[in-house]
Amino acid sequence: MKRALTFAIFFCVITVSLWGMDAHSEFERYWPQWRGPEASGVAPHGDPPIEWSENKNIRWKTAIPGQGHATPIVWDDTIFVTSAIKTDQQVELAPIEEPRGRRGRRGRSAAPSSVHQFVIFAINRSDGSIRWQRVAREEVPHEGTHQTGSWAANSPVTDGEHVYVYFGSRGLYCYDMGGNLQWEKDLGDMHTRNSFGEGSSPALYGDAIIINWDHEGDSFIIALDKRTGDELWKIDRDEVTSWATPLVVEHNGTHQVIVNATRRTRSYDLATGEILWECGGMTANTIPSPVTANGIVYVTSGFRGNALQAIRLDDAEGDITGASAVVWDYDRDTPYVPSPLLYDDMLYFLKHNRGVLSAFNASTGEAYYGPERLEGVSDVYASPVGANGRIYIADRDGVTLVIKHGSTFEVLAENVLNDGFNASPVIVDKEIYLRGNRSLYCIASD
Repeated sequence: MKRALTFAIFFCVITVSLWGMDAHSEFERYWPQWRGPEASGVAPHGDPPIEWSENKNIRWKTAIPGQGHATPIVWDDTIFVTSAIKTDQQVELAPIEEPRGRRGRRGRSAAPSSVHQFVIFAINRSDGSIRWQRVAREEVPHEGTHQTGSWAANSPVTDGEHVYVYFGSRGLYCYDMGGNLQWEKDLGDMHTRNSFGEGSSPALYGDAIIINWDHEGDSFIIALDKRTGDELWKIDRDEVTSWATPLVVEHNGTHQVIVNATRRTRSYDLATGEILWECGGMTANTIPSPVTANGIVYVTSGFRGNALQAIRLDDAEGDITGASAVVWDYDRDTPYVPSPLLYDDMLYFLKHNRGVLSAFNASTGEAYYGPERLEGVSDVYASPVGANGRIYIADRDGVTLVIKHGSTFEVLAENVLNDGFNASPVIVDKEIYLRGNRSLYCIASD
């Protein structure tokens, strides 16, 4: 109790200093976290090109060794991107006793035996040169990952002074902007469903870093002091594997940490870890991250079923399953891997992992259009992003479709590159960054 009270006091002080007008304005300029400055997928000041190809509007293209699906982040003149690089070193591993209750192996790759380097790259925005790179950990992953997955799927996060690099079971690392390690934290080994891999990214607010640790063992959510890595609070969770990134929301003076998951969507008090409300209704294998605006939080999932809930925070207290706090819901055509895009008062989401788009009035649940098939777009893991009245959707075969933002469906452009995209697009100013399987692209018209 004393530790929670101390945290609550310093959190209020830090929040005022860090999230003042100047800091907030600076935060909005860049892409400092998974899903952008507002955690909605929107770049408020972005205005990237509409058209590009390998021979048009490519400012630079930088090869990134290894494999990584983590969406990059951007602060000032630096892009941070992670990768898992397979080395030539082989290690003979003893058989691992798996947790009880794990089923099936479809989609899982073979158990690894090669040593991998888990690397963070700092890349110059102006020319794509690698400013510095650091090997955070070097080891054999303790279990496989999905055949379409990666061991570097968790996005970093930054406050502009430090970058926090998260490799899940390989640990959390704090570097200053020059690449000097400040501290590291090992939270253990996850055992994910079917060894499908890990993917939830950390959330950063004030002086707290929040990590959700849902797996087939003892699940929990934890808040750490960003300055030291020390534990602020840790709460056990009755959850199986999920991949959604926590969302921090300020509502009526309370900062809530909202986590979408299979058994329950739950909201935690950021100061103490106390559960504020919870709601059932998602499908299994929950991956999409929540989004919020105007006092409503939107949660989605789409594996072996469909679920979308719009939850009014004013009415959310205790168990709200089936209650009036769920102001509208929808049970068709919802996303499996991609997170939804919340742009102005419109909610965009893809069907499963397919190129099929729906657009809804976020306040009322009215369907503007959809499910609308996106010609030329096939499998999609990347989440859609928005800027300057446009929606950008990148697929796993190298196609990025540009859609007009609004209640009427209109395709503005289809762009093709010689790569495939699992990471989500990133938009800063007049540039869009696409992290492919082989290269990082900077696309700009000037």
